[in-house]
Formats: sequence, structure tokens, C-alpha cells
Amino acid sequence: MTERRPYPSDLSDARWALIEPALTAWRAERQRRALDIGRPPVHELREILNAMLYLDRTGMQWRFLPHDFPPWETVYGYFAKWEKDGVFGQLSGMLRGLVRRQEGREEEPSACVIDAQSVKTSTNVPVTSQGTDAGKKIVGRKRSIVTDTIGLLLAVLVTAASVQDSVAGTRLIDQVAANHPRIRKVWVDGGYRQHLVEHAATLGIDMEIVQRTPGTRGFAPLPKRWTVERTYGWLMLHRRLARDYETLPARSEAMIHLAMTDLMARRLTGEATISWRDPTRRDQTPIPG
Repeated sequence: MTERRPYPSDLSDARWALIEPALTAWRAERQRRALDIGRPPVHELREILNAMLYLDRTGMQWRFLPHDFPPWETVYGYFAKWEKDGVFGQLSGMLRGLVRRQEGREEEPSACVIDAQSVKTSTNVPVTSQGTDAGKKIVGRKRSIVTDTIGLLLAVLVTAASVQDSVAGTRLIDQVAANHPRIRKVWVDGGYRQHLVEHAATLGIDMEIVQRTPGTRGFAPLPKRWTVERTYGWLMLHRRLARDYETLPARSEAMIHLAMTDLMARRLTGEATISWRDPTRRDQTPIPG
């Protein structure tokens, strides 16, 4: 393969070493089950993932991937397979455990935070999977996420924006209880109803609604809940998530897991997440991109 010039979003050797075993095992399992009948794979898994990270980071369309990556049809095909096989969730979960250990914590958390974010959608998103968030006056989809107390993703659910927070929260709390049995405490905001608190109690989870202080105006960080707001800020470093461009909600969830995989891999290897504004520049000249 001809060596190409690297992009800022490319995996370093250290980050690839963290991720490579899971992807290699996935490919070996597919071949063992004879699901990839035909000629052997042509493209390296590292280049496939580099292309996905480039797209997630820059927000471009699949068809506009640079020609020095594998063909966009190939990259998208792998993205669809990895989403269907749960590879993105697996990578996110594996790296989360490593980050927590690096921070001196248990791999499995005992507390979490739930929040929702409504975003606009692109024209290719089916109307049937969209809705209107009347409170935020947004037509599109809603991303409901669960994070641990240091902001690492535990679960994500993408729905129409019209779905109430408590409805999505019920599905998420059930998922958390099944996949993270150590969870005993969860914090939510005032958009979540009392019946969700009661439902969480039946699962052995104490849910606390964190309210804004009466009379507070403008933005004010809320105790415990500020960590999930910071996670949304981290995710917004990936321009593909500025809107919801994915036809299927499951693919939207995969894009979020991909972004978190990128963020956590950089955290583990001590590599800064590249920002479009270079803090070392002394002038105010906008940086292209």
C-alpha cells in the first residue's frame, strides 16, 4: 500500500495498539463463521477506522472521503457491520474500563448521570424517526446518554425529539441495571418525572432529581450533573455530531460511541484532542476548518 500523508484524526501507534485486538478478533470471527466468503480482505482495519474517525471528526459526507482512504463504499460497509455487531459499544466499554482503572477507580461504576440533548437533523433523515421538542423548539432527534461520574459513556439512546425524557430514561435505566449491576445511584434533571424515580427504585437504584436554584439566570453548573454536560461538550468536538446525519438511529448511536472511543483512546495515551482553535496562537486570526 502506498504510504499517505497522515491526517490529524489518524490513530497513533499507541492508540491503535489499544483498539487493534478487538477489531482483529472481530474479523477472525467473521471469517471463521464464513460470513466473508470470497477474496481475502484488501484493506487494513487501521485504515478503515482512520477513515471513520476522519468523517466523524470533520463532519463530511461518506461519498466525500478523500481518495487516499479505502473506497467510501468499503468504509461505510464496515461501519454498518460494526454497528450491527456491536463493535462500537464493545470498544467504548473496553476503553472506559481502562480509563477508570487509570484514574484509580473500579472498572464498573456505582453511580451515573442521565441527560438528553435535542439536535436538528439533515434532509436525508426519515421523517418517521424525527419529532419536535416543544420545550427547545427543535425539530429532529434526541440523544439521551448515561455517563459515569467522570463523564464516560455508559449507554446512549437516539429517538425522535418528541419522545419525553422520562420515556427514554426508562429504557436507559433498564439497560444500565442489566449491563452495570453495581449502579446504585443516578442523578437527573427536572425534566425527568417522579414515575421514573419510582421505576428506578424497583431496580434498586436511588434516583435523585437535581433542580436549579430558584432565581438562577443563565448557565450555572449543577452539582453532579455538570459532568454529563461536559461530555456533550467533548462530543461536539466531532462535527459529524453537530447535527444528526444518520438515516438510522442505531447508526447515530454508533457515531457517538465512535467519538467516545476516540476521546478515551487519546486520554489513555496522553494525546490531546485536537481543537480547531490553537491555544498557542497569540493572534486572533481564525483557523481554517
